[in-house]
Amino acid sequence: MRNAFFNAVFALAREDERIVLMVGDLGFRIVEGFMAERPKQFLNAGIAEQNMMSMAAGMALEGKIVFAYSIANFPTLRCLEQVRNDVCYHGARVAIFCSGGGFTYGSMGVTHHVTEDLAVTRAMPGLTVIAPGDPIEAACVPAAIIAHDGPFYVRLGKAGEPNIHAGPIDFQRGRAITVREGDDVSLIATGSMLLVATRAADRLKADGINARVLSMHTVKPLDLDAVEAAAAQTGVILTIEEHSIIGGLGAAVAEYLAERPGAGPRFKRLGVPSAFASEIGSQDHLLAHFGLTEAGVAQTAKQMLAS
Repeated sequence: MRNAFFNAVFALAREDERIVLMVGDLGFRIVEGFMAERPKQFLNAGIAEQNMMSMAAGMALEGKIVFAYSIANFPTLRCLEQVRNDVCYHGARVAIFCSGGGFTYGSMGVTHHVTEDLAVTRAMPGLTVIAPGDPIEAACVPAAIIAHDGPFYVRLGKAGEPNIHAGPIDFQRGRAITVREGDDVSLIATGSMLLVATRAADRLKADGINARVLSMHTVKPLDLDAVEAAAAQTGVILTIEEHSIIGGLGAAVAEYLAERPGAGPRFKRLGVPSAFASEIGSQDHLLAHFGLTEAGVAQTAKQMLAS
């Protein structure tokens, strides 16, 4: 996902001199070509993420469209004040994008586990929050950023994720993508959990259960029409995210379902409990520890259908 996003930014920057790429002293195995080709559109802010956000906001207020990159825990938790006061308050055209969401850097411990970022960024006024589900979606995000006048937070996987979509997609800010059709249960996933959701749907299909899979790449603004259709047509909804169950995708869907008129569907949030991980290990190890696997999702769906 990371490389697909970078490549799309580079392509757009060649056509639009307003675009500036800013990094927090990392990503240099990816950005060297851009640095050499378009040095006036590149800035290394150093290991100073608070400064980077303030500089990005200032450049945006002077007419630039700034893509600011770091590892996920740094541009959200380390400099949230600058994101709030400098970027969001001014509606600056800054796209904060990061790799390493969730447990991507699981072996580095809690300091590099990023399971609160969707919650804190969702709370920022005017900030669009996107977590693409595969490289094809990630490659579409920069164009959506250019088309919208406002700030973005984009959570990417690190690298090497497979394509889930078979071909071109209709990617729109705030509009979910239906990956699988189904009328028994809806699996609504964001970010890296889209792969888990599709594999869980395959397991359910083998047992005669038709699961609808939605890629909810935009967590804010949420596609309420897609959630409403899932509630009306399947009656059972699971949200799946590599994030705390508090404040992220599951919370956003729950808020809508709780406030809408009429009876709600059976609903469950699958994610990380409100606790620090008690162990460290690879991303796959930690996902398994919290039950965020295709087997875990499929089992939960079966239990809900049987209840």
